[in-house]
Amino acid sequence: MSQLDRATTAKASSAPPGTHPETPPRATATLAVTSAATAVALMTYTAPMVTLPDTAAALHTPVSAQAWLLNGTPLGLAALLLVAGSLADDYGRRRIFLSGTVALGITTALGALATSTWLFTLARVAQGAASAAILASSLGLLVHAFPTARGRLHATGVWGAFVSGGIALGPLLAGAIAQTLNWRIAYAVLGGAALLVALLGTRALTESRASRGGRPDLAGAFTFGLALVALVAALTLGRDGWLRPSVGLLLAAFAVLTTAFAFVERRTRTPMIDLSLLRHRRFLASSASGLFTGLAVIGLFSFLPALLQQTLGLSALDTAWLFLLWSGLSFGVALQVRRLAGRISPRHQLALGFALHAAGVLTMLGALDAGSWTRLLPGFLVSGVGSGLLNAALPLVAVESVPATRAAMGSGAQQTFRYIGSCAGVALTIAIVTSTGGLAHGADIAIAVSAGLALVAGASLLALRERG
Repeated sequence: MSQLDRATTAKASSAPPGTHPETPPRATATLAVTSAATAVALMTYTAPMVTLPDTAAALHTPVSAQAWLLNGTPLGLAALLLVAGSLADDYGRRRIFLSGTVALGITTALGALATSTWLFTLARVAQGAASAAILASSLGLLVHAFPTARGRLHATGVWGAFVSGGIALGPLLAGAIAQTLNWRIAYAVLGGAALLVALLGTRALTESRASRGGRPDLAGAFTFGLALVALVAALTLGRDGWLRPSVGLLLAAFAVLTTAFAFVERRTRTPMIDLSLLRHRRFLASSASGLFTGLAVIGLFSFLPALLQQTLGLSALDTAWLFLLWSGLSFGVALQVRRLAGRISPRHQLALGFALHAAGVLTMLGALDAGSWTRLLPGFLVSGVGSGLLNAALPLVAVESVPATRAAMGSGAQQTFRYIGSCAGVALTIAIVTSTGGLAHGADIAIAVSAGLALVAGASLLALRERG
C-alpha cells in the first residue's frame, strides 16, 4: 500500500469532525443503491444516442441544433458536479444523493412531455444537474462505507462497472421502446426507475459529511455554469464558421468567465474546488483523464449511433444491439479489472485504456463509406475493453487524489472535467461530421481526431510521473 493509501485510510477510519461513526454505514446496501442510481443516471444520459433521429424529427430540430439534444445532460453535469460535491461533503451525502435521485425521476419524466427543442434541452440540463448530485455524492458515500484501501478498490470497481452498465442499457432500452412504442415512453420508464431507487435509498443509506462551515459557493457555481454554456454554444455555432463574430464573442466570454471563476474560488471560504490541488500530480492526472475521456471517447460514441442510422440505415434497436458490444464489454472489463490490483498502477491502466480506444476506433476507418457495419465490430470490441479500463480506474483515481474527507469534491472535480470534455467532444464531432463534405468522410475525420486525442492523453499520463 502506498503512503497516500495509508494516510487516506487512516483519515477515513479515524472519523474526522463532521462524520458520524455512531451510525456505521451498511456497506453492501450502500454499494447496491449508489450503483443502481448511477446506472439509471447513465441510462438517462445515453438514451438519446439511438433515438436522436426520431427525437429531432418530433421536435423539428435542425442538424445545426442537434448537438443541444445530446449536450443538455452533460452540460448540467459539468456545471453542477463541483457544487454538488461540495454540498454533499458539507451538508450530507445521503441528503444530496436522495434529492438528486428524486429530481432525476421528475425531470426525466418531464422530458417525455417536451414539445420543442428548447424545452427538451432544458429538461436534459435539469436531468444533468440531478445526475450531478447522484454521481458526486455516490463516491463520498462509498468512501465512508469502505474505509480501507482494499474495500475502496472493490467498491469503486463495481461502481465504475455500473457506469459502463448504464451506458450499455440506456440505448438498448430506449431503442426497444422507441421501436415498439414511442421514444417518449423510454423517458417515463427511466423516470419511474429513478424514483424507485430513491425510495430504496431512504432505508439503505446512512448519513455522512465532512462539514467545513460557511455558505455554499453560489457565485462560483454561477460563473462556472455560464462559462460552460458559452463554451458549448461557441462549439455548436462553430460548425457554420469558426471566424464568425458570435463564435469569437462566446469564446471570449468563456475566457472571461473562467478567469472570474478562478478569482471567486481563491477568495471564498468554502470553494467548490481547491485550485491548489491542480499543483498535485495525482489530482492533475485525475482531471486530465476525465477531460480526455469526454473529448475522445464520449464525444465520438455519443453521436456515432445516430450517424450509423443515417448512413447505414440501421434501426434504433439494431444500433443499440451493435453498441452493446462496446458498452457491454466495457461493463465486464470494469467488473474484472480489480484483479489487476498490485500488477498495474491506475495511471498505467488509464494510459492503456486510451491506447486501446485509439487502436479500436482506427480500425473503423472507411467502414461507413463502404456501407459495412460488420467492419465496425473489431473496433467496438477493442475500444470496449479500453473503455472498461478507463471506467474502472477513473473513480479510484478520483478518490485517491484528494483527502478522504473531500471524496465527493474529488469525484465531482474529475467528473466535471469528464463532462466538459463530453460537451466539447459532442459539439466537435458533429461539427466535423457535418461540415466536411459527406457524412461518411466526416465520420472518418472525427474518428481520426478521437484517436489522436486518446493517444495524447495516454502519452501525457505516462509522462506525468508520480512522485514517490
